[in-house]
Amino acid sequence: MLNVKLIAAAVVVLSLTPMPRLGAQETQAGPLVLTRIAKAIDVDGRLVEPEWRDVPTVPLTQYTPVFRGPTTQRTEIRVAYDDDYFYAAGWFYDTDASKIRINSLYRDRWNGDDAFAIYIDAFNDNQNAKWFGITAGGIRFDLLVSNDGATLNGSWDTFWDAATTVTDSGWFVEVRIPFSSIGFRTDADGNATMGLTVTRLVSRLDERVTFPAIDPKFEFRRPSVAQDVVLRGVKSRRPLYVTPYALAGAGQTAVSGTSGFRIDKGTSREVGLDVKYPFSAGLTLDVTLNTDFAQVEADDQQVNLDRFPLFFPERRRFFQEGSGVFDFATGNGTRLFNSRRIGLTENLEPVRVLGGARIVGRAGKWDIGALDMQTESHGTTPSENFGVLRLQRPVLNAWSTAGLMLTSYYGDGRRNQALGGDFSWRFRGDQYIGAKLATTSYNGDTTGASFADHSHIDLKLERRTGRGLQYQGTLTRSGTAYRPELGFMPRRDFTTANFFANYFIFTEGHKLFRRVYPGMVASSSFRNSDGALETGTYAVWVQWDTKAGGGGWLEPKYFHENVAREFSIGSRLKVPAGVYDFADFQVVGFMGTGNRLRAGIDLRAGTYFDGRRTQAIFTPTWNVSPHLELGADYQMTALSFSKRDQSENIHIARVRIRTALDAQKSGNAFIQYNSTTDRLDFNVRLRYAFAEGTDLWLVYNEGLDTDRNFDPVGVRSPMSLARTLLLKYSHTFGF
Repeated sequence: MLNVKLIAAAVVVLSLTPMPRLGAQETQAGPLVLTRIAKAIDVDGRLVEPEWRDVPTVPLTQYTPVFRGPTTQRTEIRVAYDDDYFYAAGWFYDTDASKIRINSLYRDRWNGDDAFAIYIDAFNDNQNAKWFGITAGGIRFDLLVSNDGATLNGSWDTFWDAATTVTDSGWFVEVRIPFSSIGFRTDADGNATMGLTVTRLVSRLDERVTFPAIDPKFEFRRPSVAQDVVLRGVKSRRPLYVTPYALAGAGQTAVSGTSGFRIDKGTSREVGLDVKYPFSAGLTLDVTLNTDFAQVEADDQQVNLDRFPLFFPERRRFFQEGSGVFDFATGNGTRLFNSRRIGLTENLEPVRVLGGARIVGRAGKWDIGALDMQTESHGTTPSENFGVLRLQRPVLNAWSTAGLMLTSYYGDGRRNQALGGDFSWRFRGDQYIGAKLATTSYNGDTTGASFADHSHIDLKLERRTGRGLQYQGTLTRSGTAYRPELGFMPRRDFTTANFFANYFIFTEGHKLFRRVYPGMVASSSFRNSDGALETGTYAVWVQWDTKAGGGGWLEPKYFHENVAREFSIGSRLKVPAGVYDFADFQVVGFMGTGNRLRAGIDLRAGTYFDGRRTQAIFTPTWNVSPHLELGADYQMTALSFSKRDQSENIHIARVRIRTALDAQKSGNAFIQYNSTTDRLDFNVRLRYAFAEGTDLWLVYNEGLDTDRNFDPVGVRSPMSLARTLLLKYSHTFGF
């Protein structure tokens, strides 16, 4: 469990930190008071309610392809609210309605469609926002935005409504978002001040308009560039959501033993429960019992081409809401907390989560995240308890923060604690200084290491902009005894110095290019044990964005690797210990997402350790109709080491078939092949969404052996290595 004394100390220290105060040069124009409507809007996309006539349109500015350029399509957007909901409406006229892009009817899937999006920074903290998007086909997608737009979480879902209509004049949309899905705080007069950005995208033209006017040097989704708006006399509702689930399934697994292969068959029947309750205007409690993640899409297969572990993103829904609060990246790919550590073995096999609770949100000026989870034992993995506490608040000014994170692990008598502090200060314009310090302790530590060797420090100086010079310089050191049990550490006991820069040049008058930006990176990682340069990566490039929404780059790279111990690549290759210098050249190009048939290609070739590497990645997508999307990823990596007479062609192929009859009925088939494991995997998921939060899932998984080796007694392995078929139903009750 979390150390109570450490938590108390953290709260005291941060409570003494001065509150933000805006300097004169940072003062924004006064907030916009939104229109309150007396009668609820019928959300049907027809926009016939007389209440909309009394709501003023917001002023719009072209963001792309040319900032403040003339728009080709007439657009009107209105925003309003009542006692319970935030509303938005869009009149999106089109000079050729037949070219409106409706590429997909798959929920949570923006796929180059014409779209409308709303970004709400509910606590007006300039760091976090909720992104509500709706396509011309009426398909909703929602995301969490954190770290001032640097981090996006597309696996988050919440309760809201939207509807569209398409006519010969264009398309039209109405959106209704419950206050309970936004979360906010009010002042003494019952008024709420939020940050708001709205945008319309005409996909085929890559033409985007925004409110407020946002210079393209900023990403339009950044909360810090949103317009302050005021909602008067509102209250945040506190509904209780209870979501039980029931699951039934059957499966089989091929097991190799001394007497040959056997097929273990079994059935499963599970019930569980999720509860969500916002016990204050800003804080939400989530409780889960016997958590299940059967409907989560399978991970993309990867082949590790170096000696450091691979990172896999979190897809499980329980860990999504408020996930930005728990972000604590500590430089060079390391993290103090990685939720993938919970409920999965080292081989990514699922472990039963007996239950847990999470609190996320804001109290006063504090962003708060607390998590405690308990798992069941599984094979050699013991029953484990995971605890996390995250505290963060603005300091010095509205764009700067300081915070703390604590993590706690207990399993089979083994304990591990980590404490980290972070600070980010915008000291001038777009320039920031950042610092993170973390330290760990664990029982059974006999190293006698110093505090520095138990610690990890990351220092950063950066300019965040998309116009002119963008840069980032970091210095990271990790000690030999630094072991965050809940974190992710691709390498240990190292010191890294990195410098990265781009120079963005806007080419408004060019017919093809929207922006061109040369850049460079210099990254050097040293082993602390002997001071040797372990990994060096040095590159320059020229990258471009086109006015049609595509882009690409050209990049020569130089590498240095000091390999202390032999490691394997693929199924047959080994790289001996030694010092290696090599280089390659990369060419990348991709088409705009507004094209129904589009593709990207990534080519690179050159030397590789003491051999050669040639790699090609091809990613075509075809939106056959709004009901069917076909996508593929194919990666071929040819490695050869002639001095050691070793070579291997590594193939990874993925095929995704997404189907949707409408917003309720959809299917997803994900097929993968990995030549290093000679395995073909199927993940098929069929969904019927009765309503938001109430779903029926049919999930089929199978892994096939395409090589079929012989076991120790000469029996050939079965073709099917594992197979499961699951039916899961969940229903959300609101109180």
